[in-house]
Amino acid sequence: MPVRAVHADLFMTPYFSRYRAEWYSGAANARRDVLAGMVGTFALIPEVIAFSFVAGIDPEVGLFASFVIGIVIAIFGGRPAMISGAAGSVALVAAALVHSHGLSYLLGATILAGVFQIAFGLFKLDVLMRFVSRSVRTGFVNALAILIFSAQVPQMVDVSWHTYAMIALGLAIIYLLPRVSDAIPSPLICIVVLTAIGIAFPMPLHTVADLGRLPASLPHFALPALPLEWRTLGIIAPYALAMAAVGLLESLMTARVVDDLTESNSDKAQECTGLGLANVAAGLFGGIAGCGMIGQTVGNVRYGGRGRLSTLVAGVFLLVVMVPLRPWVAQVPVAALVAIMIMVSASTFSWGSLRDLARHPKVSGAVMLATVAVTVATHDLSMGVAVGVLMSGVFFAFKVTRLMRVETGYDAASDTRTYDVSGQVFFASAEIFADRFDLRDTAGRVRIDLTQAHLWDITAVGALEEVVSKLRAHGIAVEVVGLNTASSVLVDRHAPLVMG
Repeated sequence: MPVRAVHADLFMTPYFSRYRAEWYSGAANARRDVLAGMVGTFALIPEVIAFSFVAGIDPEVGLFASFVIGIVIAIFGGRPAMISGAAGSVALVAAALVHSHGLSYLLGATILAGVFQIAFGLFKLDVLMRFVSRSVRTGFVNALAILIFSAQVPQMVDVSWHTYAMIALGLAIIYLLPRVSDAIPSPLICIVVLTAIGIAFPMPLHTVADLGRLPASLPHFALPALPLEWRTLGIIAPYALAMAAVGLLESLMTARVVDDLTESNSDKAQECTGLGLANVAAGLFGGIAGCGMIGQTVGNVRYGGRGRLSTLVAGVFLLVVMVPLRPWVAQVPVAALVAIMIMVSASTFSWGSLRDLARHPKVSGAVMLATVAVTVATHDLSMGVAVGVLMSGVFFAFKVTRLMRVETGYDAASDTRTYDVSGQVFFASAEIFADRFDLRDTAGRVRIDLTQAHLWDITAVGALEEVVSKLRAHGIAVEVVGLNTASSVLVDRHAPLVMG
């Protein structure tokens, strides 16, 4: 077959057809992607600058990273319409490394974190996200909404009445303008109108220029100035692993939220690999590691962003407004950005979850509230999710344990005691299973029927082996019946004498 025909067949595969559609699905969708991505850019600026201060680096380091990450993740990511950049949780991890060893070590850790994330994606370890329950995801979203709003509070303290008036006007534009026309996203109009008012009528307002030094040049490729020795790897590896784990967690959680909002699926393994490539590139261009930013992503989706183009625009437009349009962007009132983030916070919060607290099981509500409480208290999304997953696992183990039953019966004619076991026998229920047997039974024979049960792990097999061994030690003949195929394989492999 000619080479040209092979290439044609390759680009007609379902994967490439879907990938092409994720970039362009019509002029109307492309226009919405471009405008929504521009809104996402302005939502990125204050948060990235604030997180740069948390990490102890210049704002331009975070802004350069967000530009590079935005471009790479748009091409290689697995979730269209998702905006990624220099995020707060990663900044918290990076801060200690910057303070103790400086920016060069942070850049090295960023590259290594990207390598870890690439490996995570290639080995399909994204399946671990299946252990994150819906209650944890809801708590994650609600906690993030609270954190987004609380991050705006410092911009509303010790300010003049002009700031409150501008925020109120910005919110009015954002919420009322769509009732007239939604041709242009209202947050974008909010920024333009409030900036024009601030320039035309000088008043005491904080502007973007007050948030920190903005980049005055394009990022350039450079390897981190690090000594190539094992000691260097020993310093950056723990931080890189922590940054990789936190970044993956936030990105995969954000991707799941976008899946729910858009009623579509995404390739989580590809998102992991794409994020890794993006962070390697960020480190090579002088930026900090990043991940999915749920507040900006939700804003992008709410205002029509659906394809990869919106992600690309958010990254490219960030550099456009930061370098060539730097003098104009510097005059954008912070009040406009605060109004946008308040809107994002309100739309991110799952208000229906408050009603569900009364309708859903109390355990689900407790997991959701614990996730929110821990996240808000620590300002660490990964910590909140970890606590939520742990609580979900514990509650699940207790629930399954209660479903395991052992019923007994005695046949005097054959002097046989029968134990009918039903349910799941695993590490959390194995001890309860063993306690249901009378090891000093006076019957001559014991029959253990596992037809309605399943042995999940070696702890369950060990409990069965212990029961059988002790009964036989007391001179009782033991018969084990009803093992399903999977349970039988475990028993044959780890306790062959049980069936003897």
